Amino acid sequence: MSDPAVSIRGLVRQYQTDAELIEVLSGADLDLMPGELVGLVGPSGSGKSSLLHAAALLEKPNAGSVHVGGIDGLALNERGRTALRRREIGFVYQFHHLLPELDALDNVALPRLIAGESKAKARAKAHDWLTRLGLGGRLTHLPAQLSGGEQQRVAIARALVGEPRVVLADEPTGNLDPATSDQVFDALAAACREAGAAALVATHNLALAGRMDRVVTLENGRVVAA
Repeated sequence: MSDPAVSIRGLVRQYQTDAELIEVLSGADLDLMPGELVGLVGPSGSGKSSLLHAAALLEKPNAGSVHVGGIDGLALNERGRTALRRREIGFVYQFHHLLPELDALDNVALPRLIAGESKAKARAKAHDWLTRLGLGGRLTHLPAQLSGGEQQRVAIARALVGEPRVVLADEPTGNLDPATSDQVFDALAAACREAGAAALVATHNLALAGRMDRVVTLENGRVVAA
C-alpha cells in the first residue's frame, strides 16, 4: 500500500474567549490516501473548518503534526509552511474568492505566477484545467459573467493547477442549488481522481458525503468513522 498523501496526528485546537477556553480539536487523527475522496461531516461548531485550516497549514494548532508527502508542515517556519502549501496543497472554499478584475484564465494562472512560473506556462496549465472542467468556452469571462457553478469550477481549477498532493474543500457546494451542487461535486471528484490527489471535503450534505470513498465525522474533537 502506498504512503498517505496526508497524515494528521494529535491535532489540538483551542480558542480562548472572555469566559472560557474552548477546545474544538482534542487529538484528531486522520490519514488521506492518494486519489481518495473523504467526506468530513459534523454539526456546526464541531471543528471541521479548524481541521481543514490546520491540514492546509493555514493556521497552527496548539499541538499535533500534519505530514504532507512525509514532511511535517507544522514543524516548519512560516516561510517553509507557505512553500509546502503552494507546492502540495489546493484549497476550495464555499465562496469562490475569485478576483473580480481577472478573467477565468488569469484567476487560475495566478497561483502559478506567484510560485514563480512564467506567464506562458502558467496560462497553459490554467487553460488545460479549465478545459478539463468544461470551461474551455469561458476562458476570457470575468467572474461576474459566470454562473455560480461555473465560478466554483474555476475555483476548483485554481486549486488543482499546481498539481497538489491533496485538495481540501470547505463546504464547496454549500451556496449552490442541489442540481448545480451535484455538477460541481462531480467535477471536483473527477478532477481529483484524474490528478491522483487526495481530497478531504467538509460538507453538511450527507447525500453528497455518501458518494465519496468514505466518510468521517468529528465527535468531541476527534475524527471517527461515520
